[in-house]
Amino acid sequence: MPIYEYRCKQCGRKSSQLFLTIAESADATCPYCNSQELKRLFSRVAFVRSEESRLESLADPSRLGDLDENDPKSMARWMRSMGNELGEDLGPEFHETIDRLEAGEDPESIEQDLQATAGETEGLSSPDDIV
Repeated sequence: MPIYEYRCKQCGRKSSQLFLTIAESADATCPYCNSQELKRLFSRVAFVRSEESRLESLADPSRLGDLDENDPKSMARWMRSMGNELGEDLGPEFHETIDRLEAGEDPESIEQDLQATAGETEGLSSPDDIV
């Protein structure tokens, strides 16, 4: 079942439309203004990758070409890219660390803050103990 993207020549809005057959796409209309003056757009193609394929791409040395381990902003870009490649949410601490690195904060101070935060939650028996 094809999904096509269109830009309306009347109102200029973009829409995605699902058709059960290719022939039905000839009768496409704008869902916003009902115009039939649509231009079909080229859409991105998405595909599902296996975990093995994602891990192989992480190990690809060409991905490390512009990485400068002495530049916090470069490290943040690399970390964000690797986090996206994993396809899982790595938690608020991960995103906060990246944001702070991109803002130019000193990595040592970020690490100290994270260690202090971890120390505050040690020894708590339940989430209700966190105030």
